[in-house]
Amino acid sequence: MRILSARSAGILALVLAAVVFAIDQGTKYLVVTQMQLGERITVIDGLLWWYSIRNSGAAFSMGENVTWVFTLVMVAAAAVVLYLLRRTRALSWTLALGGLLGGICGNLFDRLFREPGFGSGHVVDFISVPNFAIFNIADSAICVCMAFIVLLNFKGLNLNGTRVQADDKNAAEKSAK
Repeated sequence: MRILSARSAGILALVLAAVVFAIDQGTKYLVVTQMQLGERITVIDGLLWWYSIRNSGAAFSMGENVTWVFTLVMVAAAAVVLYLLRRTRALSWTLALGGLLGGICGNLFDRLFREPGFGSGHVVDFISVPNFAIFNIADSAICVCMAFIVLLNFKGLNLNGTRVQADDKNAAEKSAK
């Protein structure tokens, strides 16, 4: 397990977050400027389309009438990730949290600055695959990084790079029962 200094972990996480954010916003810019709302372009026939939509809700367009709630939740999520990043030293946690922060900030930017207005903006979604919701790069980063975080927890890896001790695991299992 690679352990980083606090400074290195912070810089790496913020650089990764900025890269994810830039790719997300860059692709959304292309969709907004090059496609009509509702337009669908086949990328791989029967498998992948670019489909320009705006999502006022959460995943699968749930909660479309409470956009401001999702804005507040994303602000809180970003704050929690920033708090955790100050504590992490493990490279794997740094990468997972940095990517997660970039994804959160990508969708938060849409909520804050896209139409119809501040705090209630609609997220640009455009990646469409069969039998699934339409999503964007930020959504992908959030899902992949959360899956990675679940894996790190299953492996018993702490933010500082140490492993959960057997006694700690047994105590946690007993308290869960």
